[in-house]
Amino acid sequence: MPVEISIVAWAMVLLLVHIFAAAHVKTKQYGTTWNMGARDENLPPLDPVAGRLMRAQANFQETLPIAIVALIGVVVVGKTSELTALGGWIWLGARILYMPLYGLGIPKVRTLVWLTSLVGLGMALWPLLRF
Repeated sequence: MPVEISIVAWAMVLLLVHIFAAAHVKTKQYGTTWNMGARDENLPPLDPVAGRLMRAQANFQETLPIAIVALIGVVVVGKTSELTALGGWIWLGARILYMPLYGLGIPKVRTLVWLTSLVGLGMALWPLLRF
């Protein structure tokens, strides 16, 4: 199995971590009744950590489709390489670091990690952009 497929699978695990981390802190703030209910009521703003984890999840979900297309795309067209694998691992590793950095409210380093993830994403996507 190409390593790029494994990276996509691990990205799905990371997506679940994002979902459950954000849900956990929201449930901690709003309670289990809210979590198990219809969630129709108006709620106070999220605490800072919960808000940051929600934004980190949204940010991950914004680049995830690009990563899926890049990583599966190079497999489908037969353009996998050490560069696409390295790019995928760089993207995934940076995204793993990004969530706690954002959750803890660490500025600047978080942005550098995000930029690093984009470099990895570009490395994985590049073979699909060349004619």
